[in-house]
Parts: sequence; structure tokens; C-alpha cells
Amino acid sequence: QGKTGETYNIGGHNEWKNIDLIKLLCNIMDKKLNREPGTSEKLITYVKDRAGHDKRYAIDATKLKNELGWEPSLQFEEGLEKTVDWYLENEEWLINVTSGEYQNYYEKQYHQR
Repeated sequence: QGKTGETYNIGGHNEWKNIDLIKLLCNIMDKKLNREPGTSEKLITYVKDRAGHDKRYAIDATKLKNELGWEPSLQFEEGLEKTVDWYLENEEWLINVTSGEYQNYYEKQYHQR
């Protein structure tokens, strides 16, 4: 059990550049939707980065492993594929979260990019 007041980062002991992650996601989507490989990747549009934009994300989960013995139960790619499956199986939820105020937020954040 973790210690009260401590913070533990949960990660998979790997690091991805944002563009590499998006390309992996595109490949998964093409496979899941029976598209020609490369179809989704052609839809990538490069935009001006927002202020403070991160080029990559690196989570150090060493403390979690050392203190609590935690290890990821899946490889990153498998977990991403399972996440895609969940979204594809929960279309109604996806429609709800991409409409209304949630959509307004994204329009406000990215309308000039």
C-alpha cells in the first residue's frame, strides 16, 4: 500500500514522441476498421503548437515499482489497442463526449491552429 501524502507516477517504462504515438494509433485504427494501411496517417494535419506544448511525455514509474512492486500488466501497444477497442464498442459515449461543452472547449483552444 502507498504512503499517505506520497505521489506515484504510473507508467509503462517507455517514452514516445507525440507523432510516433499518433502514427501507431493510426495503424491500429486502419487495422480495426479494415482500412488500407496508411489511410489514417494521411489524415494527420500539422498545426502550430500551443504555448507550452510538450513534444514528448516521459513518466518515471520507478518509485511505484520500488516501493509497491507495481509493474504494468500489458505492453503499451497492447493497452493502446484495447483502449481503441473500448472506444469502438462504446460509440454512444464517444458521441456524447465529443459534443456540447466538451466540443466548445476544443474549438476555443484550437480554433486558430
